[in-house]
Amino acid sequence: MGTRNITQVSDFILMGLTDSEEIRLALFTLFLLIYLMTVLGNVGMILIIRLDPQLHSPMYFFLSHLSFLDLSYSSVITPKTLGNLLTSKQNISYLNCFTQMSFFVFLGATECFLLSSMAYDRYAAICSPLRYQVVMSTRRCCSLVFGSYLIGLMDTSVNVLCLSRLHFCNSKIIYHFFCDGPAILALSCTDTHDIEIIIFISAGSTLLVSLITISVSYVSILSTILKITSTSGKQKAFSTCASHLLGVAIFYSTMIFTYLKPSKSYSLGKDQVASVFYTIVIPMLNPLIYSLRNKEVKNALNRVIKKTKDSK
Repeated sequence: MGTRNITQVSDFILMGLTDSEEIRLALFTLFLLIYLMTVLGNVGMILIIRLDPQLHSPMYFFLSHLSFLDLSYSSVITPKTLGNLLTSKQNISYLNCFTQMSFFVFLGATECFLLSSMAYDRYAAICSPLRYQVVMSTRRCCSLVFGSYLIGLMDTSVNVLCLSRLHFCNSKIIYHFFCDGPAILALSCTDTHDIEIIIFISAGSTLLVSLITISVSYVSILSTILKITSTSGKQKAFSTCASHLLGVAIFYSTMIFTYLKPSKSYSLGKDQVASVFYTIVIPMLNPLIYSLRNKEVKNALNRVIKKTKDSK
């Protein structure tokens, strides 16, 4: 390594999504609208759950944290992306780059295990309805949420420690619109084989454990639903899971496609499309998925609006 021109760069250049000014302005408008809808939808979901006593249940406790994660998730990436779309200067400092990546990994890993906790909650509600209040006590719900954040923090620590050891031989251009792990690995001039293995194991374990938890929960749920004799009972049980299953399918499919592969197979076009979807679009979709298919949320919104009008 002694003959290499290895240096520690002070900043990076994000290549962004396109060089065309017209397309950049169109993307800016689109992403700004999506981000505003993301903020409105997730903040609205948190406020409705907090203000309506009828939504003070484990399911909505988890959902409020999911909204917080989605809001934070989008805010880590989208504002910087919007700024870069409006200017030709797309530099990001080394510190800000790794800070952005750290929060991104932390929030993504936390969301994985929060979705697992939500699957366990649905399992308890459908498979053990008489013991639901005991199984999903306030203490257990808080422990599951705290554990999700803690695992997210541990996952982030592994990624940051590994990526902070990389060196860049005067290479500054990140072929992405934000500081993502695979793009940074592809930029490094040092041997990343061992680091890739560690990150793959860390990310793979996070996805695998959470997916196994979700799969086992839903196998038990499906088995219980099939034993229900009434059609209305089956429909009600399915409706309580449909939103969560849809959210899980969208989130995990893009995550697996992007991260569970070697950095050498990193593709600028395909990875950027997938990244736009899970960093900008999915945080907007989740509140829509959980509210449009949920009568309780709609009724709660009506009650909050009516209460606000009456107070005036």
